[in-house]
Amino acid sequence: MECGSNAQGHYNEDNLVVSPGLRSGAHHTHAYAGNLSTDAFSTEASLDAAATSCPGGDRSTYYWPVLRRTDRPGTRAHEGSAGHGNGGEILPEASVSVEFLGSPVSKVVAMPRFLNAMTGDAVAFTADTEADVRARWGCSGFPDRFTTRYPRCPAGERLTRTLVFPSCWNGLDTASSGQRSHLLFPAANGVCPQGTFPVPRLRISLAYEPLPGTPVALDSFPEQRHSPKTDHAMFVNVMTGARMAEVVDCLNQGRVCRT
Repeated sequence: MECGSNAQGHYNEDNLVVSPGLRSGAHHTHAYAGNLSTDAFSTEASLDAAATSCPGGDRSTYYWPVLRRTDRPGTRAHEGSAGHGNGGEILPEASVSVEFLGSPVSKVVAMPRFLNAMTGDAVAFTADTEADVRARWGCSGFPDRFTTRYPRCPAGERLTRTLVFPSCWNGLDTASSGQRSHLLFPAANGVCPQGTFPVPRLRISLAYEPLPGTPVALDSFPEQRHSPKTDHAMFVNVMTGARMAEVVDCLNQGRVCRT
């Protein structure tokens, strides 16, 4: 799905999925694709009524922490508002790809409307375990090679971030405490845990123009020290039922589907 690359400049320090109703609850800046209204106080009704940067009427919201170059001071309002040690010029995404994939072992079922999802661990630097780390950094010339560190890409190649979401739904809830228990990751062989059902697997791919030698830093909580391991992203499904049915049909025919 080509939802653009945030030409609208939709940024804020909110996190609707993790900290709903709390202004600046993220303590760092998020960039958005899709729904153009998303903030801490969004509701199902407001999301459903908003404009979107995605085609086909998909009003879902997709968002992630910004990447900054630390050798240049930020001059725009949203570049200085995050604070908490997050400073520098925000790097715009050169491309944003939002796609859904199927299950390698079975058919997928539709996501419920307003399903909340999260991938990655925003506190990975200080966490006792790396179980929730999902950071996948890379270079455009090596699309199948990933690292949890900031990559040093050869001249002419784009720096990439790939954010893959859990895709095994419990069939009951659209959200859960900590956003970890209602939607799980499948096993390495693609099989979902017992009691869960495979839904379309969301993958967001971000790319940035070549920056040889440029120091970059991911926005983070201050104690996380901009660790690349803390890369994460959030999603709220605001597709219509008909649109989601099209995605499910596409995936169950064995295709990779951009909506």
